[in-house]
Amino acid sequence: MILTIAISGYRSLRNLVLPLEKLTVVTGGNGAGKSSFYRALRLLADVAQGRAIASLAAEGGLQSTIWAGPEAFSRSMKDGTVPVQGTVRKHPVALKLGFASDDYGYAIDLGLPVAPPQPSYFALDPVIKAEAVWAGEAFSRRNVFAERAGPVVTALSENGQRQVLLHDLAPFESMMTQSADPKNLPELLYLRAQMSGWRFYDHFRTDPSSPVRQMQIGTRTLALSSDGADLAAAIATIREIGDAAGFDAAIEDAFPGSTIEIKTEQGRFELLMRQKGLLRPLSTAELSDGTLRYLLLVAALTTPRPPSLMVLNEPETSLHPSLLAPLCRLIIRACDRSQLLVVSHAEELVSQLDAEGKALMVRLSKVLGETVAEGIDEPAWNWPAR
Repeated sequence: MILTIAISGYRSLRNLVLPLEKLTVVTGGNGAGKSSFYRALRLLADVAQGRAIASLAAEGGLQSTIWAGPEAFSRSMKDGTVPVQGTVRKHPVALKLGFASDDYGYAIDLGLPVAPPQPSYFALDPVIKAEAVWAGEAFSRRNVFAERAGPVVTALSENGQRQVLLHDLAPFESMMTQSADPKNLPELLYLRAQMSGWRFYDHFRTDPSSPVRQMQIGTRTLALSSDGADLAAAIATIREIGDAAGFDAAIEDAFPGSTIEIKTEQGRFELLMRQKGLLRPLSTAELSDGTLRYLLLVAALTTPRPPSLMVLNEPETSLHPSLLAPLCRLIIRACDRSQLLVVSHAEELVSQLDAEGKALMVRLSKVLGETVAEGIDEPAWNWPAR
């Protein structure tokens, strides 16, 4: 289980360190930084796929995503005696992301590139300045077993001595993808597999032309895709090798008397919903946005292959208020198999999850443009040095 998430220098997240529980609910008003927190988590997951720099570029590059305020706030800035203003920097510009689980921790530090001696098409790309993998909850020199400083990657050998694994790692490549191997760094290989398995579900498309409303080629689907296009195949897989009874119970909880059918035609799958009182089942093209989104959430949360971490961003979107209680119960049940992080501004859903007494509630707010977590004690955290 992930115990700590740390983000520094990303949009309004100047320095945010949060504890996580089996179920963590992150909430707050509009503009409090919930979306930035969610996007930072996705960016961290992209490191394992070698896509972090490309993902940053899609957001406008490091120059657009970096914290825009001063490096630190003086006491007089905080009490309003003087206006917020820039200060002399003590540290280089950096965007840092990291997490610690109950076995390993990982952190990455991205910064601005040094001007190349020769002109380059990619002179604005951020570069990886430092990375580290350690055992336990907080990084220290005593528990780090692999780290990267500039182009050099070092790791502990079997006799406890540090050895150089790579001395020319490109600044745009992570040691997560280039140094993980079963002989020298099996821990890094394990971490990469763990991060690659994190699942993110964010605002499923349900407009008339969305893929989920069309028949799709179906194959055995152990995890619903992030866009939900393979919904019918995912439900068919749950029915065949997953918790079919649990899936049907979740549908009955939200839509009493309704059942889901999967129609196949030459390898193409179509979802049909039979509702009480109707003479024929309804296709996905006929379902409301809220009904279809709820079916997508049920398929995601009753997956036959639960991930170590699942993140739901505003799952209440388009749902009728009557569906929030069944969704709450569905999320609570899913926590028996996965760690869940729910980002939501729907007070009704948040209060129902809070009432269950099983969730860590994190409320974000803004102070001088910086996102802070109200009343949360920060876990111990140290960043690796460049």
